[in-house]
Amino acid sequence: MATDRSAPSRACLGGNPVAFWTVPFLPAGTLVWTKAWVFVLVSLAEMAAQFLYLWKVNPEVVIARSHYHADAKRWDKFLLCFYLPAVLAILPVAALDDGHFHWFPLPWMVSVLGIVLFLLGFGLITWAEAVNKFFEPMVRIQAERNQRVIDRGPYATVRHPGYMAGVLVSFGSALSLGSAWALIPAAIASGLLLLRTNWEDQTLRQELAGYSEYVNRVCNKLIPGVW
Repeated sequence: MATDRSAPSRACLGGNPVAFWTVPFLPAGTLVWTKAWVFVLVSLAEMAAQFLYLWKVNPEVVIARSHYHADAKRWDKFLLCFYLPAVLAILPVAALDDGHFHWFPLPWMVSVLGIVLFLLGFGLITWAEAVNKFFEPMVRIQAERNQRVIDRGPYATVRHPGYMAGVLVSFGSALSLGSAWALIPAAIASGLLLLRTNWEDQTLRQELAGYSEYVNRVCNKLIPGVW
């Protein structure tokens, strides 16, 4: 695929490292929340490793993702007004659930599964960014960079691996924090990602040269052999 972004997830959950030290603990009302500490430390370690790796193999994508572009699609700006709050809500909802009120505590085994999903999601994002220099946070046709279709790495199997990664990161975050209630904003965010996948796919078919041929070669958007 030519342009894929999982903004999720990363812009909201990982864009500001300071947030990892504050957002999970303020609604919980305590620093004695082991699952949150594990989540924070794993996240910060992953972000540092991801940045160092991408700066080595594809620094162009790191630079491109640091800029805001006014020519992003209007529908994408509208969609992000709902998507970003949904992703951001995962942390405080989990804090109120598992960290403070203990409405529906989940066992540590589930939290470990969540961490695995979280890391798989970020690993997939990193792989996609490593091979796709056009991977930007917002949907637009990057004419000034001579954007073209990328069909290697994960893009040889699915057209939008970044969005699949976003789903994994959202659900992985909720589960790793031990919160069943946080699965609600995670599900909302994932549903919006599915909508964004469809809208972006339509945009690329209409506006990016060679994308229709790519669709004929790679039939699935997110899940190999399914959709």
